Amino acid sequence: MQIDGFPENARIIAIANQKGGVGKTTTSVNLAAALGRNFKTLLVDLDPQGNASTGLGVPYDARNEGTYAALAGENEAINLTMPTNVPHLDILPASNDLAGTEMALANDEHRLTRLKDALDPLRKYYGAIIIDCPPSLGLLTVNALNAADRVLVPLQCEFFALEGLAQLLHSIDRIQQSINPRLALAGILLTMYDRRNRLSTEVLEETRNNFGSLVFRTLIPRNVRIPEAQSHGMPVTLHDSSSTGAGAYRRLAAELIARVKEDDLP
Repeated sequence: MQIDGFPENARIIAIANQKGGVGKTTTSVNLAAALGRNFKTLLVDLDPQGNASTGLGVPYDARNEGTYAALAGENEAINLTMPTNVPHLDILPASNDLAGTEMALANDEHRLTRLKDALDPLRKYYGAIIIDCPPSLGLLTVNALNAADRVLVPLQCEFFALEGLAQLLHSIDRIQQSINPRLALAGILLTMYDRRNRLSTEVLEETRNNFGSLVFRTLIPRNVRIPEAQSHGMPVTLHDSSSTGAGAYRRLAAELIARVKEDDLP
């Protein structure tokens, strides 16, 4: 169902950072929910921890085959997607088997394109597909970056925030040059921002000085409603639509839509 925003064929956006605790899954869940206000959206849970699935209230016993079956070619992804309680938002959940993907596909000559092959047929059903990547640069993340049109990098407003970012950007560049020429950086998103905290301000200034317009104008604040919503298995946009966290993710969705439309992808 196309409402407004991206073209009819979905844009695939990977949310990636090899560092843990930067707000990657939180961003995936809440951005996907916010995009659902504009068009039908799919969230792909590619993290073996399955936190994105939990964050949308999908119980373990309802996740069935999930993303592992899509990667392994055991079932078509369209048969594995599930509706959520969020309007216009579906999920391809993570199952426990996902942790064994690297071993299962170690000798598969198509192991780097498995996710792309699984998701490409779904583009016609959605306006956006968001991939929540695991906190590593292993096979699952490489699959996500190979499947994606753009990658969004969450960056926590704390000490050592920029540590490892150069490595991630180098990996993105290598994948763009070798296997996915469509891939580009959608932007760097600063999360857990606290304007009362001097360190947050310093990280913001340093990131914008180094990366300029690649940094999203939208800042995701520290807001108690965001983790509170997660504990209830729902995005903050549904839990408390008037909260500062919900407003930030709605602004992020609008900014992302504007950026991708400016890219004028075919």
